[in-house]
Amino acid sequence: MIPHLSIATSGAVFFGYVIIALFFCRFWRQTGTRLFAAFSLAFLILAIERAMILTFIAEPINVPWIYSTRLLAFLVIAEAIWAMNRRRS
Repeated sequence: MIPHLSIATSGAVFFGYVIIALFFCRFWRQTGTRLFAAFSLAFLILAIERAMILTFIAEPINVPWIYSTRLLAFLVIAEAIWAMNRRRS
């Protein structure tokens, strides 16, 4: 029961990331602000990471390169916030 629940939860999180990425993409197209584009890209990267976890969930292996995609997503967000604040001052 628990593995099926884990797969369902991961699938829901994946689709949540995709919806949020599309949400920020819409705001980026309306405003042209790079911050929205960065958030959209970051959530798309998180969706890809979740898809990789769903792909390898059958085998309980620890692959650090899957989780390094989270680091990449957070670095994209941090860089966009830093660039936005630097540009304003």
